Amino acid sequence: QVQLVESGGGLVQPGGSLRLSCAASGIIFSIYRMGWYRQAPGNQREVVAGITSGGSTKYADSVKGRFTISRDNAKNTVYLQMNSLKPEDTAVYYCYATLALIPRADDYWGQGTQVTVSS
Repeated sequence: QVQLVESGGGLVQPGGSLRLSCAASGIIFSIYRMGWYRQAPGNQREVVAGITSGGSTKYADSVKGRFTISRDNAKNTVYLQMNSLKPEDTAVYYCYATLALIPRADDYWGQGTQVTVSS
């Protein structure tokens, strides 16, 4: 059974930092592309960042320079370090695992973790 379990969300003030983690089980983690999407209330789910099996990364323009995605294949975990957080970063963050170039609805997804940026 495949599971992706996110953690690390919470309430943070503008300008603060959080690190999200996504622990995977039931898959050969090292061969999967991993990444993060987010969904704010009333909005569609949007891509945040992705990392290939080889460690290449890609970011949404809105988070470039502030967020860093990384992976630890020994721990089957992908991370999202979020710095200089803004209120518009408030959303539920979902991690995914895919063998495709772009994740699809039938790929593996976590249950989501809430990030709230507010003073």
